[in-house]
Amino acid sequence: MVLPSSLIRLVLLLGVAVAPVPLIAQTTPVPGPQGEAVVAPAVQVAALEEALRIGDVIAIMREEGLEYGTSLESELFPERGGARWRAVVGLIYDTATMRKRFDTAFEEEIGADTEAIGQMLDFFGSEKGQHILRLEIEARRALLDEAAEEAAKVAVENMSAKNDPRLGLLREFAEANDLIELNVAGALNSNLAFYRGLVEGAAFDQPMGEGDMLADVWSQEAEVRRETEEWLFPYLTLAYGPLSDEDLRAYIDFSQSPAGRKLNGATFRAFDVVFSSISRDLGRAAARQMQGEDI
Repeated sequence: MVLPSSLIRLVLLLGVAVAPVPLIAQTTPVPGPQGEAVVAPAVQVAALEEALRIGDVIAIMREEGLEYGTSLESELFPERGGARWRAVVGLIYDTATMRKRFDTAFEEEIGADTEAIGQMLDFFGSEKGQHILRLEIEARRALLDEAAEEAAKVAVENMSAKNDPRLGLLREFAEANDLIELNVAGALNSNLAFYRGLVEGAAFDQPMGEGDMLADVWSQEAEVRRETEEWLFPYLTLAYGPLSDEDLRAYIDFSQSPAGRKLNGATFRAFDVVFSSISRDLGRAAARQMQGEDI
């Protein structure tokens, strides 16, 4: 079975959906062993999450998820879901649950490196960092609209035809953050989780083993990679269009720093936990809708 194409469209990017907040005010000093002011790691991580506006990121993901639920219905059980299916999808993309899963995973991944977290806050708390992140969340919301997405794709095509050096800089940014590989890996993990949910929900007439699921998911890697690239560069073009080359270069430099790499990896891994859980739940729910249907 080939999974619906919308399942492979993940958008896990470093620093998406951040709006201005007074970062320094978010850290709460606590007395150290000698009475000096030390920032408790848990408090510092919470400050970082608030600075990154993870709640806003998850709100957008819910919108995307509800839209995806409609696509899933049309591809797997056309006109058989209705209001009940929409309600189930809404429960699966519950923002409180998503946030709890992210918080737990992110705190574990980011660790207690207060120096690195401070560098993350320094970069994203600056005027430059905040401007970058505002552009990212605006682009993320804009691409919920198909017309905006198509326009962004055309812009990338035009840049490529003209050998625009800006496209090279965007590719360098994508490489610095390993965006293609991490998105592809996350998408394949989510697809596997979806399969597992289908199996748990008895969607198949014949049992499907773990090896069969892995083989089927891996066979989609090339298509996943293609669709990831087709979405990623229009997004980057739209998000950073107003950004100067100098500021984009500064973002690349931060991304290549130990703190930037740590944040990028922690963010991807935490969202991978969120998406895998959601995908498995969607698989179970879809299986219930598909009972008795030849897929």
